[in-house]
Amino acid sequence: MEEDSKRGEGELETRVLEKVGEVIAAVKKAKHVDQVICSLHSIASLLFHIDSSLLSGTIDQQYRDQVLSAKVPSADERDDWWHAFYRGPAFLTLARFLLLDVAPNWLPCFPFSAQKHAYDIFFVNGLAAEVVQTLVPCLQQGGTDGIDINAVHSNAERLVVLCLVDNNGVLQMAREFGVSFLSNDSTYEWLRPTFSRVAQLLASVPDKARLRAPTSLSSHLFFKQVTIQLLSGSEERAANFFEKSVTLDKSELDGTLLFVGETFSRICRRGSSDVLLSELVPRVLRHVQSFLLSNSDAALTEVFESNPGSQVWSKLMEAVKDPYAVERMAEQLLHQLATEHVSDVEAYWLIWLLFHQIFNHQTSIRSMFVDKFLLWKIFPICCLQWILQFAVFGCPSVADPPSKDHETRGLVDTVQRLVAVWSKREFVQSATMEQQAYVTAAVGLCLEKMSKKELDKTKNAMHLILQGVSCRLENPNHLVRKMASTVALMFSRVIDPKNPLYLDDSLSGEVIDWEFGLTSTNKENLLTSNLPQGNLDETKTSTTSVPEKDLKCITNNEMLNNKKHRKNKSFEFKLVDPDEIVDPATLNYQSVSDEDDDNASENSDSSSDSSLQPYDLLDDDNDLKRKLSQLVDVVAALRKTDDADGVEGALDVAEKLVRASPDELKHVASDLVKTLVQVRCYDVALEGEEESAEEKRQRALVALVVTCPFESLDTLNKLLYSPNVDVSQRIMVLDIMTEAAQELANTKTMKPKHQTSALISTISDTQPWFLPSSAGPLGASAWKEVSVTGTLLNWSNCYERELPPKPGQINRGKTRRWSLRSANMQGNQMEWSHNKFPLYAAAFMLPAMQGFDKERHGVDLLERDFIVLGKLIYMLGICIKCASMHPEASALAPALLDMLSSREVCHHKEAYVRRAVLFAASCVLVALHPSYVASALVEGNLELSNGLEWVRTWALHVADSDTDKECYTLAMSCLQIHAEMALQASRALESAESTFKSTRVGLPSNLSLGTIKIPHSNLQY
Repeated sequence: MEEDSKRGEGELETRVLEKVGEVIAAVKKAKHVDQVICSLHSIASLLFHIDSSLLSGTIDQQYRDQVLSAKVPSADERDDWWHAFYRGPAFLTLARFLLLDVAPNWLPCFPFSAQKHAYDIFFVNGLAAEVVQTLVPCLQQGGTDGIDINAVHSNAERLVVLCLVDNNGVLQMAREFGVSFLSNDSTYEWLRPTFSRVAQLLASVPDKARLRAPTSLSSHLFFKQVTIQLLSGSEERAANFFEKSVTLDKSELDGTLLFVGETFSRICRRGSSDVLLSELVPRVLRHVQSFLLSNSDAALTEVFESNPGSQVWSKLMEAVKDPYAVERMAEQLLHQLATEHVSDVEAYWLIWLLFHQIFNHQTSIRSMFVDKFLLWKIFPICCLQWILQFAVFGCPSVADPPSKDHETRGLVDTVQRLVAVWSKREFVQSATMEQQAYVTAAVGLCLEKMSKKELDKTKNAMHLILQGVSCRLENPNHLVRKMASTVALMFSRVIDPKNPLYLDDSLSGEVIDWEFGLTSTNKENLLTSNLPQGNLDETKTSTTSVPEKDLKCITNNEMLNNKKHRKNKSFEFKLVDPDEIVDPATLNYQSVSDEDDDNASENSDSSSDSSLQPYDLLDDDNDLKRKLSQLVDVVAALRKTDDADGVEGALDVAEKLVRASPDELKHVASDLVKTLVQVRCYDVALEGEEESAEEKRQRALVALVVTCPFESLDTLNKLLYSPNVDVSQRIMVLDIMTEAAQELANTKTMKPKHQTSALISTISDTQPWFLPSSAGPLGASAWKEVSVTGTLLNWSNCYERELPPKPGQINRGKTRRWSLRSANMQGNQMEWSHNKFPLYAAAFMLPAMQGFDKERHGVDLLERDFIVLGKLIYMLGICIKCASMHPEASALAPALLDMLSSREVCHHKEAYVRRAVLFAASCVLVALHPSYVASALVEGNLELSNGLEWVRTWALHVADSDTDKECYTLAMSCLQIHAEMALQASRALESAESTFKSTRVGLPSNLSLGTIKIPHSNLQY
């Protein structure tokens, strides 16, 4: 019986194939479009139910009778012909003929009704899977002789839109594949390649469509329509299961879900997971919300597991076999939920509904949630909480948290893995600030749910937590230290809930800000360091178009061991008259009077009656204190650390005595510098006035370096690497040198110009002899000097005055005279001198750079004391910038570049040091004059050429691979400055070449040894 059935199917398939051959032959012989329509109608009437009268009105009378008299088979015969046509080779043969032959040659002549019922019907009413496998390859059909390939592509795109979008062809495919498979059914394995092939073709449609294709074939719109149809098919399948009371847990995946899962995998691979989840999330969320309104939390698990409509979503994710697609869907799901601001309970149950099945049965999915999503990905904090609730705690967030002694699934193992990564110093050095904040929040949230008993079960979590807190407290970044304080607080609450440990004043409240001030939506405002606020010398050159604030990466105010930051104030000093006579004895009174200047006007009214006011007769010894008026007395007072009042008084007058520049200054400068550095202000100052004492000391030291540079710098450079000072004192020394360099660079001194004496005395005249005579008509104005243009050399000066109008004249007249001298001579008697720093630049920089890489007793800049190294490099960058456009900068730049290019410095593990190197390199580029760079290349100065090329290549490397966001920003700024410097240097070289050519002098042959590259150009100089 079965053999007869197969024999009958084979005979029918042969008849169908013969009929297709007859139609193709008739179309090829046709001379008129009506003949083609009649031929196609002859086979279409055997496959589909067609109203022939719809075609009769579009063709001539001689063909109309043929169409109307066509034989119409019964419904059963038509169904057999349909299956034989689409499941055999007949459809593929006819379809290729319709797409490649009929479409370019005859289809434009078809009337609309004929195109619909005699051409499109073969694709619209056919087997959707077979139609897709035939249509989609034609979207990129190669050109052959005699075929209008544009017509083929246009028709294929039209049919794809018609079949898959307008007529829900994707939903039809899902229905076709929607059969239940038993575990021993061989059909399952036979259809799996079909699922994969059809899904691949479906996902490739946007890529194969032409640029001028319909907009519905664009990636976003097409995948949106496909997703909507597939989700509708899944919900329709779930409804069928609900009607039949089928439990999906007891059956295998059916064809609909397998096809949907395979297509979703392909869509995610194409980068459109956001489109997919934008349609998936609202449907699942509505389903979850409907159950939350009608059920209690305790019974939700049983309700979801027994409901086929809920099970279909779990099975849908189980059908997605591609791990990458599952990961992309999970990531996009979390971001989508965060964007829609769903509640914690809704988010938990939605994630549970989609992923709990594969989370329990697939190791890779568990690893994705508890490892990759906690350690290597970055999500908003709300998403992190949902991940922990689902994958670690195993329960939704509720108003009353569970007891501390509860056993949480995987909590101990998760904490062990988190702190193992979090505690490593390499993680602090290499991870981005967002990554560190995210992992810190994960550790803190887990500790918040732990009990002392659970913490004791871990292997070495306590030791690792303490290690991680310790290495972060040493970090110069305030945000990193705050992370350590937060974890320390949560750890102390686990150990002893009654005695929490507060290392940061901002953590006094019960609510912890696990975002640490960072937001995922505004990463541009990431605070990776405290930028210095002091202004440098505003050197404006043609090579600096990048704002200087982009280069300031090293703070001037950070101290170690959580000391309070000293307030950095900018000082404006009055011009010093070198002939002024100052009484040092009066300086210590001025410091007191300065504090009372603001109140002087308020008390002026009552000062005249002060003799009538009662006053205290008790002696407070203030008038008996010794007035310090000599620097040697200041040094002696500072050394008496047991006399707090004496030290404070010495600090009050030290700066003003130093700035008075007494004769003894050069002799006591070294001792005074050493004493000021070693004095402990926090030990001698009153409580609450420590910062004030620190500021006075720092101002005094800056004044010493400014007024007596060589002696002071010699002592400071010795103290910098001395084993007798601590890290905070080294940082203070560098801060002092930085501020002193800036002050020297901004110094302005007024002095008289050197001018030759006048040959003719003008004692008796009221005006200089060289001015024109004041004689003239009544009402004439005074003479004014005016500029004259049009001549290269002016041997005389021009003066002009207005004359009164003559009778009948409307406008006032003017007259001019010439003189050999300028009337502005009196205003030019004084001149300004700028930037005194270059004279002392070498004394600032060279001793500090010498031996920085040597490890001494108590000094290890490359490893332990990396903060001092960063401050040192920052100070050197400020110094080279203060010498901008000066020959001294050109002399010091190669040595500084050599220091920066050493591997231990430029590739330092700490981002703090790398930022300082980028800043200093940018300062070098700003400081060098383009003409010097050009002359160095002409002279073959390989040291400078190699240094500048290193800056370019290293900045490119940092911009490409550095994980620190601030380093990336500084590297891009450095590259921009380098490009502008190179452009200016190339212009200087071109000018030099033209000069040499005009004088017939050739450039040196070693010019090619030094090269300088300009970005976005093929030129090298």
